[in-house]
Amino acid sequence: MANPFGRIGDVFRVAVDKEHSDGLGELVVGDAAYDDWDIVADYGELETARAFRQALTDNGFEAVLTADWPLDQFGRGDIALRVPAGRGIEAEEMLDFDD
Repeated sequence: MANPFGRIGDVFRVAVDKEHSDGLGELVVGDAAYDDWDIVADYGELETARAFRQALTDNGFEAVLTADWPLDQFGRGDIALRVPAGRGIEAEEMLDFDD
C-alpha cells in the first residue's frame, strides 16, 4: 500500500511554491537600468509591493519593482517600487502616502 502522506506533502509543496513564485516575473533583480528611476517606496515582501505597483499602473503610471538581490523562499527581501525619473512625487501623491 502506498504512503498517502507522500502525495499530500507533494501537493502542499507545489501549492506553496506556486504561491511564492507568483509575481516573480514582475520583479527586476540586479538591473542597473532602473537606478535613475525615482523610488516611490520600499517593501519587505513581494505581495504588498505588487499591490502598490498595480495601483500605480492602473492609474497610468509606468512602474517597476526592483531588488538588488533575489528574494528568499517566502518572497521577502528589499524591494523598491520605482517610477521614471521626475514622477516620484506625483506617484506618492496618487498612493496618498502619509509620513
